[in-house]
Formats: sequence, structure tokens, C-alpha cells
Amino acid sequence: MLLKIDFESDIPIYVQIKNGILQGLAKGELSPGENLPSVRQLAEDIGINMHTVNKAYNLLKNDGFLTIDRRKGAVINDKTSSLTNEYKVLLEENLKSIIAEAFCKGISQEEFLYTCKNIFNVYQEGNKK
Repeated sequence: MLLKIDFESDIPIYVQIKNGILQGLAKGELSPGENLPSVRQLAEDIGINMHTVNKAYNLLKNDGFLTIDRRKGAVINDKTSSLTNEYKVLLEENLKSIIAEAFCKGISQEEFLYTCKNIFNVYQEGNKK
């Protein structure tokens, strides 16, 4: 698993780690049952504090994507995270902000939907492998 961390970004590093793992899972680069690097190992590889990695892993655990075991470490869950109404509300709230910003920057509806479709297709293709 290769994570790209931008230390100059306004996006916190733990969020970049979480997003990178989710994208790897969505693209099929990470598989259910696969072990992730230990908190200590990933922190050392990236050159960051262990607590930062731990925060990312715990967020993924809370969202149902990881199981964390003291003996096995962080493992991608075999069970797919279920779609809940709570998640749908959260998704809509996040999309409202993203769409509002895109609208204010002058992105047309067609361009926005085209971009969304292309990104979604990347994840669909990754899971066909």
C-alpha cells in the first residue's frame, strides 16, 4: 500500500491517511482480511507521530472498515460496512459543501457530474480486478 501524504496540505495528515486507505479499498488495491502496517511501522515510514496514524486507524475502525486487534494489528474488515440513514445524511451534508464550492467557482452541473462519474468509474473498475 502506497500512501501519498502532502505535508504542505491544509488537510490534516490523519485525514489523508484515512482517505488514502479508503481509496485503496475502493480501487481494490486493498482487500478484506488484509493486514495494514502497524501504527508504529506506518508512522516510521511516513515520518510522523504514532498518534496521528492511530487516529486515522481508529476513525476507520469506528466507520466499520477496520478491525484492530493487539495481536494481529489493523485488518481490513471482511464485512462490508452497511449503508445507514445516518451515513446518507452525512453524505448529503458533505456533498452540499462540495457542490456549493464548485458552484461558486463556476463549475457547471454537467462538468461536476462528469467528474463524479469518472471518479466513481475508477472505483468500479478497480473492484472488477
